[in-house]
Amino acid sequence: MTFRLRSGKKGLELRLHDLEATIMDVVWSKRLASFAVGDVLAILEKQRDIAYTTVMTTVTRLYEKGILERERDGKRYLYSPKLAREEFMESTAREVLDEAVGGHKAMVMLAEKVSEASAGELDDLEALIQKRREELDA
Repeated sequence: MTFRLRSGKKGLELRLHDLEATIMDVVWSKRLASFAVGDVLAILEKQRDIAYTTVMTTVTRLYEKGILERERDGKRYLYSPKLAREEFMESTAREVLDEAVGGHKAMVMLAEKVSEASAGELDDLEALIQKRREELDA
């Protein structure tokens, strides 16, 4: 999944347009593992005036960008997020770092962060490194 980053934006809007970010926020915050366009529309209509076709078009774009998966359910599609919010944000952070400083400089910055890390953060990092080593050995 590669995206163009949006300068001057933060969080979800760094990689997603405003309505895309709003829809993904609804999906993740409501923990919608599988949903139809109408499910998201019902939530958004409580917040703003919005048309079904607008939500449908935006959800379709999220599917085309690889952020959502979908499967046919009769005459409609059911969608589900490919990544959890945390995974999406980690992926975004990785892209920002790689684009900003490249591989070697990113490692130097990581080393600096490690020197400031708490014991719990080091444990988390160690678990990630071990997981990656296992993936490489497989």
